[in-house]
Amino acid sequence: MSDALKHECGIAQIRLLKPLEYYKEKYGTAFYGVNKMYLLMEKQHNRGQDGAGFASIKLNTQPGERYISRVRSNAAQPIQDIFAQINERINTEIQENPEYANDVALQKKNIPYLGELFLGHVRYGTFGKNSIESVHPFLRQNNWMHRNLIVAGNFNMTNVFQLFDNLVELGQHPKERADTVTVMEKIGHFLDSEVRKLYKKLKNEGYSKVEASPIIADRLNVAKILRKSAKNWDGGYAMAGLLGHGDSFVLRDPAGIRPAYYYKDDEVVVVASERPVIQTVFNVDFDDVKELEPGHAIITKKNGDVSIKEILEPLERKACSFERIYFSRGSDAEIYKERKMLGRLLMPEVLKSIDHDTLNTVFSYIPNTAETSFYGMVEAAQDELNLQKNQAILNEKENLTDDRLQEILSHRLRTEKIAIKDVKLRTFITEDSSRDDLVAHVYDITYGVVKPEDNLVIIDDSIVRGTTLKKSIIKMMDRLNPKQLVVVSSAPQIRYPDCYGIDMARLEDLVAFRATLELLKETDQYHIIEDIYKKCKVQLDHADKDVQNFVKEMYAPFTDQQISDKIAELLSEKDVKTKVKIIYQSVENLHKACPKNLGDWYFTGDYPTFGGNRVVNKAFINFYEGSKDRAY
Repeated sequence: MSDALKHECGIAQIRLLKPLEYYKEKYGTAFYGVNKMYLLMEKQHNRGQDGAGFASIKLNTQPGERYISRVRSNAAQPIQDIFAQINERINTEIQENPEYANDVALQKKNIPYLGELFLGHVRYGTFGKNSIESVHPFLRQNNWMHRNLIVAGNFNMTNVFQLFDNLVELGQHPKERADTVTVMEKIGHFLDSEVRKLYKKLKNEGYSKVEASPIIADRLNVAKILRKSAKNWDGGYAMAGLLGHGDSFVLRDPAGIRPAYYYKDDEVVVVASERPVIQTVFNVDFDDVKELEPGHAIITKKNGDVSIKEILEPLERKACSFERIYFSRGSDAEIYKERKMLGRLLMPEVLKSIDHDTLNTVFSYIPNTAETSFYGMVEAAQDELNLQKNQAILNEKENLTDDRLQEILSHRLRTEKIAIKDVKLRTFITEDSSRDDLVAHVYDITYGVVKPEDNLVIIDDSIVRGTTLKKSIIKMMDRLNPKQLVVVSSAPQIRYPDCYGIDMARLEDLVAFRATLELLKETDQYHIIEDIYKKCKVQLDHADKDVQNFVKEMYAPFTDQQISDKIAELLSEKDVKTKVKIIYQSVENLHKACPKNLGDWYFTGDYPTFGGNRVVNKAFINFYEGSKDRAY
């Protein structure tokens, strides 16, 4: 993706089902779980570079023994920093206490981070500063073992203020209005409540407090706690949690917006945000890794019993299509095919734009995530070239000479690596004020392969703000002096904010929105903007279920191509001499390519939860009033 766009977060959870001595004997180390967690997190590094966190729990410890460990980092390389700290602590303990080296029992008792239950998180911050306090996992501590709660997730809630008010009504005093805090405290409240009820019942049965504690841990109904906690959540989430005594869970939102996959055998239960991560780390087949169904939780009790429970009634499945277009690793078998299909489905429009002149066209891509879509586009272009060859042979078959046949058959599709990514801008530039000055240098170009009579077709996986296209790519491609530059997006036009994880909160940042504003001005229809503003304001006090997305009305007067053409104008500065055309994927073709992930609200405005409509209207009000506040 050429635009800098924040990713989703990534979660990883491991529960070892055997004693640590088993892993020592079979794999040569009791730190098997720690090592696997490192791999799960590192292979999800694509999902988060702002911070990372790790937590572990030891089972069956004695009073006075530490059983929870946590480490977090917002360093430049947070995963490496975390595990450097863990390794240093482990090595120090063993060096200072040589008797620990081959004694698993002593290791478990005395060395932190060693345990049977692990939770990892990689983070891309979408709101607030990248402080260590914002890095998952979050810990809610208590002297009662089973009231300790560790939470990490890939989520954004659209109704944070409502959730905050609910906590206040329960008598709590939350420290801030962050969704991470409100979610954890909500779960913590019902966890506390359930523990109190169980203790009261056991007391009536004649158990002492000491006797009641392990029985509470055994009887604790995690599914019941999650049902009560998540009842009013509105958002996209894959929420992972550990309880101090050893229960664990991962809960997925009822629309399936955020991804979660799991694998189980007799040694381990593992959950992660992406399927190929589990496949690679545990060397298992595609079919062995299951997708956690929307609205369901995978719950592992301390005794190792694993169950899948429906927590919330599933809604219409609206799994995020951006996961398939961009966020998830392309090594997933399904995602790889889908990305190729996205490129293939664009080819008819590309052929129109170049008048089917494949001989005088160079095909390329914006590295690196658009590469797979490029392969699909090229395969479709090769099919077209083959048809052209066949037609030429048929047309000339009466007078076809060997030389002419060789000439026809020698035609090759011209593919080149034109753009070369030089700097990973998103890893060290976050301020808008400094981006523009440096963005022009993110890509280098290859000279000498494009002729003045050539079309240059270059595919990107999406065009969000258009900043890098305008400031860098189009200008550089113009230096090659092609006859025409065709910029292709494997994703449709992004017209609406995302409120479930991606950092697309402000409408005016979206180039499709800005282009439509210009079209409304040019066609004397700008009054539509004020009409939408008034409708949005009226709905501010309405219940979420009664709120409509009125922002759709601004796009209604124009075709997709009209908006695309205006985007091409906006992104072509005055000194650009080459004719620039922009082609976006259609929503219809997106659904053909990604039939299982139909979440398309950023393209269509069809939000999968009630809170989405409220967020888009609030974003429009902020735009109209010139407010820089976030809409959620």
